[in-house]
Amino acid sequence: MPRLSLRIEPGDGPYQRIFLSGWLDGSTHPQLDEALVPLLHDGTHILEFNLAGLEYISSAGLRSIFRARKALHAHAGRVLVMQPQPGVRKVFELVKAVPVEDVFASQTELDSYLTAIQDKVARGEL
Repeated sequence: MPRLSLRIEPGDGPYQRIFLSGWLDGSTHPQLDEALVPLLHDGTHILEFNLAGLEYISSAGLRSIFRARKALHAHAGRVLVMQPQPGVRKVFELVKAVPVEDVFASQTELDSYLTAIQDKVARGEL
């Protein structure tokens, strides 16, 4: 069963760091969402996601990060993504380049595609 480990490390002033490791997917994203609630309402202006230990991200995980970005953006805040592993970085690049909701017919299809991309990166094919 995929697991998500997260650690919140307060930064200076309105700066918070979240270290994620494991899998951020449909079964684990509620854990991140719950941890984010107080940070999005406590005056945090910069939220850093350190993804050095994150092995996999699904569309549900992306939505969690994008919701945080949207919430902070409303208050002139920012979300920073630091040190993503190659497969996770590729997913972020793809999502930035193509609005995924316009390309995939279902959530399952999107998640299958993201899994295949991350597997190819892991095998050195991308």
